Amino acid sequence: MIAQPTPKGAWKITFLLFLFMLVNFADKIVVGLAGVPIMTEMKLEPEQFGLLGSAFFFLFSISAIAVGFLANRVPTRWVLLALALIWALAQFPMVGSVSFSTLLICRVILGAGEGPAGSVAVHAIYKWFPDEKRTLPTAVLSQGSAFGVILAVPALNWVIVNYDWHYAFGALGVVGLIWVLAWLILGAEGPLVQSTAAVDGEPRIPYLRLLTSRTFVGCCGATFGAYWALSLGLTWFTPFIVKGLGFSQKEAGWISILPWVFGAVVVLLTGWISQVMVANGFSTRSARGVLGTVPLVVGGSILAAIPYVEAGAPQIALLVAGSGLSGAIYVVCAPMISEFTPVSQRGAVISIYGAIYTLAGILAPAVMGSMIQRASGLLDGYMAGFTINAVVLIASGLLGLLLLWPNTERARLMSGARQPQFA
Repeated sequence: MIAQPTPKGAWKITFLLFLFMLVNFADKIVVGLAGVPIMTEMKLEPEQFGLLGSAFFFLFSISAIAVGFLANRVPTRWVLLALALIWALAQFPMVGSVSFSTLLICRVILGAGEGPAGSVAVHAIYKWFPDEKRTLPTAVLSQGSAFGVILAVPALNWVIVNYDWHYAFGALGVVGLIWVLAWLILGAEGPLVQSTAAVDGEPRIPYLRLLTSRTFVGCCGATFGAYWALSLGLTWFTPFIVKGLGFSQKEAGWISILPWVFGAVVVLLTGWISQVMVANGFSTRSARGVLGTVPLVVGGSILAAIPYVEAGAPQIALLVAGSGLSGAIYVVCAPMISEFTPVSQRGAVISIYGAIYTLAGILAPAVMGSMIQRASGLLDGYMAGFTINAVVLIASGLLGLLLLWPNTERARLMSGARQPQFA
């Protein structure tokens, strides 16, 4: 079998979408980074701040599904442009004096705009790379999230420490508008949507069969656990460093990038190793399924040890390692789903996958806030929340190991696919 060539301009689009995800995650993390100043100024209890973290995900999944189906019919170039414009505009109300209700509503709107982002970006990038070359660009795309945190946290924290948390939101709004302009000028639709598998003559698989296939269910379950850890990091990591361990806001800004630096290494290595394994004849069960889920079990086991080590640097080290390992699953699940999903249905199916696993974002921040508020001591509350995270990670990893068999999924599903009708 001759490998399909990568179209010219594919890596330029990959870089623009990398920046798209960078802005996406900078927008996500700003509330957690400014958590202590926000709680102090607005006199919020832990449960209220947990609600603020969860509010971002209230419309996240609904929007992801709706826009995912839209992306099957509308060019992804314009869908991505509209999403980024919503993000930018949702930041500006926080520049001035703002009530808790306004902040809450703006985070809900931002979440609705960001819900489809990752799935639509993956769908867009797969129009530029054939199947056997998708894992590495998927890894690069996913690293927009890590670098969004690594680059944005020191800059935003400098604004928070030296000026005010309100201006950090305004800065993100400006950056979002700059990306919109760059994409308007340089963005383009990938050509492989026409050339891959002759979309017009491709059989369609009923959505119920796709969404109940064991690999799809396994991807949702495995990534749910990883996203539980991620959403806790977005909302509660910096407050834990400041209030739980006693570091200053300035120190916490630098400490807060550590999980993302380690996670970036994990994700890029996973993407590279997976692509090498596929090229050397390993089944995607091994090169994607097993490779992505084993780190979840290991990471959960590491997090389970946090309450039993000394407070301070040892706890930070375990938290960084345990949560960072979970990022491996993001690299492999979208390529696994694309193995058995017809191109004409891929945008919707990947978006539904994203909508399901990001439900963890509604639960995790609120659960941690409840644990903190109801515990006998602040640190005890954090330890209870991290223990719950450990259990979720281990369970999700084991579920993924049991269910992820992408190498046999397509043949099984296609046996009942509807053949297209021709006049």
